[in-house]
Amino acid sequence: MYRIYINETALIISEFVPKGLDNFQNIDHQSFVFRDFYKQAKKSGPETHLILVPDARDYFRKLRKPYQVIKAAGGVVNTPDQEYLFIFRKGKWDLPKGKLDEGEKTKHAAVREVEEECGIKVGRLLDKLTNTWHVYEERGQVIFKKTSWFTMEAKKQKLIPQLEEDITDARWMSEAEFALIRGNTYPTINNILELLTVKL
Repeated sequence: MYRIYINETALIISEFVPKGLDNFQNIDHQSFVFRDFYKQAKKSGPETHLILVPDARDYFRKLRKPYQVIKAAGGVVNTPDQEYLFIFRKGKWDLPKGKLDEGEKTKHAAVREVEEECGIKVGRLLDKLTNTWHVYEERGQVIFKKTSWFTMEAKKQKLIPQLEEDITDARWMSEAEFALIRGNTYPTINNILELLTVKL
């Protein structure tokens, strides 16, 4: 299953109806034109659309083939006391992440971005958690951005937000404080919080 976001609009490509999914619109995969959908989704509010296909991976690969794909990586960092690291950037709560440097491995980029954006030292890189996708436009070009998320451990340290990356705050937060994040964040981050809540 693939979940792609265009602003607040979610496009799900799947071989089945995901559990717990409601209030969605079905789309016929045979007549679907992504560029038309993208133009419409940019103007619409929070909506969920579902494309059911026999092979989700193959369909998504063909759908994104005409477009540039940018790879990024980020970290979900927690302390031994189960506090998680969040940043506040451009008016929303987020997780530290950034684009891969040329030739850089994804997991190395994830650690580097966390350390650069929050001024900490990561103690241990753990597992790959998930991938998220979102689509945006830059200089008139439609771009698919794939972010690979990794779980990490770190001692609780003083946080130094990277101001030049528009990060104005960085905080350690417990699960009880996730509601604050959910109220002002991106759909992809809410998806990650759902995964974390299941694991906790």
